[in-house]
Amino acid sequence: MMRLILVGILLLLSLAFFLQNQEQDVTLRYFFGVFESSTPIYKPILAGFVVGLLVAGILLFPPWVRGRIDLRRQTKALQEAEVDLERVRHSLEKITGRIASTAPDDPAARPPR
Repeated sequence: MMRLILVGILLLLSLAFFLQNQEQDVTLRYFFGVFESSTPIYKPILAGFVVGLLVAGILLFPPWVRGRIDLRRQTKALQEAEVDLERVRHSLEKITGRIASTAPDDPAARPPR
């Protein structure tokens, strides 16, 4: 939620900057001065902002996918371990002939002090 608020504030500040600088022009020189063009100053800044967002998204996407795959793998391993634990508990109950208490506050289930 905090990220969303920060992104919203950043976008509002950027929009205010772009709207305040509509009438100022800048000359862009491409290819060592061979080609020049005049454009409002907010366009190159907006283009740089968008390119930065795209690069950040491209760089952050693979680790995010890898993290999701690891999380899924660990969740599956945890579920398998829980099933194994229940199977061991059940076999231990069969061997000892006792029924395990489900309530942790049950005084009969506590070991003597």
